[in-house]
Amino acid sequence: MEPPPLPVVVVVSLVLLCSAGLTRSLSITSVDQSMFEKAQGEKVTLPCTFVLSEEDEGPLDIEWVLIPADNQKKEQIIIMYAVDRIYNHYYAAMTGRMQFTNPDPRSGDGSLDILNLKSADTGTYQCKVKKAPGVQSQKIQLTVLVKPARTKCSIEGSQEIGKDVILKCESQEGSPLLSYDWRRVSGTQELPATSIPNKNTGELLLKNASQDYSGTYNCVASNRVGTDECSVELNVTPPINTAGIIAGAIIGTLLGVSVLVILVFFCCKKHREKKYEKEVHHDIREDVPPPKSRSSTARSYIGSNRSSLGSMSPSNMEGYTKTSYSQVPSEDFERTPGQNPTFAPSKYDIAHKIGDITVV
Repeated sequence: MEPPPLPVVVVVSLVLLCSAGLTRSLSITSVDQSMFEKAQGEKVTLPCTFVLSEEDEGPLDIEWVLIPADNQKKEQIIIMYAVDRIYNHYYAAMTGRMQFTNPDPRSGDGSLDILNLKSADTGTYQCKVKKAPGVQSQKIQLTVLVKPARTKCSIEGSQEIGKDVILKCESQEGSPLLSYDWRRVSGTQELPATSIPNKNTGELLLKNASQDYSGTYNCVASNRVGTDECSVELNVTPPINTAGIIAGAIIGTLLGVSVLVILVFFCCKKHREKKYEKEVHHDIREDVPPPKSRSSTARSYIGSNRSSLGSMSPSNMEGYTKTSYSQVPSEDFERTPGQNPTFAPSKYDIAHKIGDITVV
């Protein structure tokens, strides 16, 4: 009697088991996590553990590559283990920041450590394990996020009673998506009832502010990898008397203009006085010649008389009378009798008579 045929499901299962046993080779066992998010400056370990089989007889090669986002670009080798040696000089951007987790990857651990992460390290990494005839690979997505940093708080608007005030919070650094949360750290430690927060922009609107709103407010900026915070002091005061300020400004301006006009007036007056003095001094020097000395006047007078005598002939000397030196003009200077000079007798002082004419 023939045994009953096996069900189709059982037959298929047996075939699959036989096939798996025939093709069994190395396999990668670290498949639990394929995505990592880390903060800039931290360390990450990208897992790549594997198991070899008896059929894998070739040399062991382990290779980590960075797959570019642009499919048209080539893969970039980062680090490699081949022929019992480690080669880590392929990627200059990570030189000194990467290493195999296990110094001896032949133990079945080809995981990669990346130190001091940077935002530029974000990308898709692939671990390839080769030992002929077995070949396996695994892809891991790494995202490096930047923590919020250099967060600043500020106040926009007039801090007066009845006005709308906006508290602003913004981080200068930080990967999206950033979220902002405001809280009050003084007084009731609760936000005013009229406040309207915006978690995406970091603004906190306080409508119709009152003095009860005064106090210290704290803002916390956060993303998936960290937080940062800042504080600001709000001081709501009564409205300022703008009319008095305007009046004071006008009065101050008028006083300033008045002082300026007075200064200009006195400067102009002083300038005119100096100019007049210069003109008067110049007129005196041009109109009034310098006085002559007595001696030069006397010499010129005597010389003129002698020239007249020298040109006289006996015919035209008639009626000529000798002029005494006492009649020489002395202008406005007169000597005392003791200061009169004594002149030597001149040859013309000898008189002789020629005919009826007496010649001196």
